[in-house]
Amino acid sequence: MPAKKMITMYLYTRYERFWHWLQMVLIFVLLVTGFEVHGTFPFLGFDEAVDVHNTVGLTWLVAFAFFMFWVFTTGEWKQYIPTTRKMFQVVLYYSYGIFRGESHPVPKRKEAKHNPLQRLVYLSLAAFLLPVQMASGLLYWGYNSWKAWGLDWLTLDTIAFVHTAGAFAILCFIIVHVYMTTTGHTVTAHAKAMITGWEDVEESEVQEWEKAGQRQPAP
Repeated sequence: MPAKKMITMYLYTRYERFWHWLQMVLIFVLLVTGFEVHGTFPFLGFDEAVDVHNTVGLTWLVAFAFFMFWVFTTGEWKQYIPTTRKMFQVVLYYSYGIFRGESHPVPKRKEAKHNPLQRLVYLSLAAFLLPVQMASGLLYWGYNSWKAWGLDWLTLDTIAFVHTAGAFAILCFIIVHVYMTTTGHTVTAHAKAMITGWEDVEESEVQEWEKAGQRQPAP
């Protein structure tokens, strides 16, 4: 199979790259301190781990609010519109096509940075998992104020379970995400793009439905 021509595109703005690496650092610190609070290992000490975890958690919440503001004011929210078009081809590609040297069925473009599978996963993260994790963390943090907030019907065990389950879900996502960063045309291509903003992608015509914000035609 002849290799397709590669072209270099500027895909990720400075703010996108800053947010990506900032979030990586914040989540890493939250996971480490969270595991220590649960007694998994000693590092900072329980009290210090709790203080760091709370501070970083609030920082993450503020940073996430800025990210959502940026997404909606720049129109980048269109990059997360879910679609099932070529979903099956993308799943087949990651299941075995990638190991046979096949081309990606949905090459990246500035107007369509995420393939159908990525859109679904990232939308689920941004619209569900991360908000639930932050909300449960805030409730955990404000436990002593539940009665004043009219939330005394909640149980700490329930919030603790939701928060811990969310942390493990995020950890699982990170493991898969780190692996997926090695699946570019070189092992470091995706990571390099998130540092420089520029990425080499296969040259191909973008389908209308792949364009961010484009209304999908009826199947």
